[in-house]
Amino acid sequence: MKVTSRVRAAYARIAEVDRPEVWILLRGEEDVLTEAKALEERLAAGESLPLAGLLVAVKDNVDVAGLPTTAGCPSFAYHPDTTAPAVARLVDAGALVLGKTNLDQFATGLVGTRSPHHGAVRNALDPTRISGGSSSGSAVAVALGIADLGVGTDTAGSGRVPAAFNGIVGVKATLGLVPNTGVVPACRSYDCVTVFATTLTLAQTAVALMTGPDPDDPRSRTWPADVRLSAGPNPVVAVPREEDLAPLSPDARRAFAEVVDRLHTAGASTRTVDVSDMLDAATLLYEGTLVAERHAAVGEFVDAHPDEIDPSVRTIIGAAAKPTARDHVVDLERLDQHRSRAAHTLAGTVALLLPTAPEHPTLAEVAADPLGVNRRLGTYTNLVNLLDLAAVAVPGGVADGGPFGVSVVTRAFDDQIGFDVAALLTGEQAPTPYPDTGVDLVVFGAHLRGQPLNPQLTALGARYSGEVATAPEYRMVVITGPPDKPGIVHTGPEGGAALPGERWVLSPAALGRFLAALPAPMSLGPITLADGSAAIGFHCDHATAMSAEDITRFGGWLPYLAR
Repeated sequence: MKVTSRVRAAYARIAEVDRPEVWILLRGEEDVLTEAKALEERLAAGESLPLAGLLVAVKDNVDVAGLPTTAGCPSFAYHPDTTAPAVARLVDAGALVLGKTNLDQFATGLVGTRSPHHGAVRNALDPTRISGGSSSGSAVAVALGIADLGVGTDTAGSGRVPAAFNGIVGVKATLGLVPNTGVVPACRSYDCVTVFATTLTLAQTAVALMTGPDPDDPRSRTWPADVRLSAGPNPVVAVPREEDLAPLSPDARRAFAEVVDRLHTAGASTRTVDVSDMLDAATLLYEGTLVAERHAAVGEFVDAHPDEIDPSVRTIIGAAAKPTARDHVVDLERLDQHRSRAAHTLAGTVALLLPTAPEHPTLAEVAADPLGVNRRLGTYTNLVNLLDLAAVAVPGGVADGGPFGVSVVTRAFDDQIGFDVAALLTGEQAPTPYPDTGVDLVVFGAHLRGQPLNPQLTALGARYSGEVATAPEYRMVVITGPPDKPGIVHTGPEGGAALPGERWVLSPAALGRFLAALPAPMSLGPITLADGSAAIGFHCDHATAMSAEDITRFGGWLPYLAR
């Protein structure tokens, strides 16, 4: 499909669904078409643009140059000269911005109804129910098929709850990986820029493009050298006890149990853990002193313009001015204790599976109890940023007549592990890991999948990346064990063979640890592959090879074992 065709289809869909409350500012069709035509010219000239022609809806607390940022309050509006890096990186990859979307005012809420100037954003599938907030407009724009990607923010679950309620994917990366530059802060220490998409693959592609430090964001973080790139075979996933699922209805409990069964069918195992302390940590965000960050962000404006602020937002931000410095220090110490206990709870598992939200209320139910309903909706999401965790929210079936969602929660920087576990539920996997900064290692024997030394790779978070073969200039010999393993010797174009193996990807630090534990006479060095490329692989010195059995004639290690 041409880029211009995609743009016209989006505006036709906007007219068809008639959901004006989704947008705070919708760009004119002709303006977006002009950009689409320029994009088509770039593509025709051979430029590589991975998101070419995809349309993005941007939450209106995230800056886009040339468009006002209002955070859901018109009198707060300012006109940024530059686009937030998270959005600019999508645009640089070929995406087009459709406009700015509605939100819970000042990103304060999980309901999507706290927008006094633009109205509540109704659910994409059932307009009597809430869309979820605060990134309501961005999520609904994606769920309705208007935008391909939605940019949101997430402090307490705003990038996950709307995903669950609208049956789409929401990704909240590790704090600081996606910069918050150009974002109106909510709670600065716990804010994230997030992404919505209809598929896990597209969501991962987008968040990978958005990732990278920015000098203007003091909380930017970079990947550690030992980042794990795979959940590994047969991952162990933590699941809550029955009593930790008490907020769910019987039908939602059934749906959650079915998701757990799907994990088992896909090859994962589960371990029941007590998450009650993690759920207690979640209360610190709004019932403790950490909410003071909301007043530090926009409290002065809210106090000066009370009549322009949603009543619930005004109550929350107004109360955030009351905590004392001493009380805040006490809560920070409590949070440190919760983080330590959470690490103990998750020990021996790669991820934690949680319901994304305990219920899906109607607009009327939120109107009757706006603070109480909102508080309950954060039961399983508020804890994630506080405990420095990452999360991927995916559809989990149907419960109580609407979409039911689950979240795969992982330790900081284990984002790819979250994608791997989520892929067991969605059945789709992005072609490259997040981050795509690993080192290729090729193996030919005891480290192959199913062989006795393969756990040395999976324990380091290495990721299987497909089958390979050497150029036809290598011999294979047997190095006696235990266990026996092959040695690869370079012979040159005469007397060699193309030997089959596997490509694995692992972090630079993991490769260093792997090399440090490598026994003599093995070593690592470049091996030329059949396609002419080179990758790091095992070598055996010629002196050892001279006295070892040559098994090249078998055509590889596995055929030799099966002889």
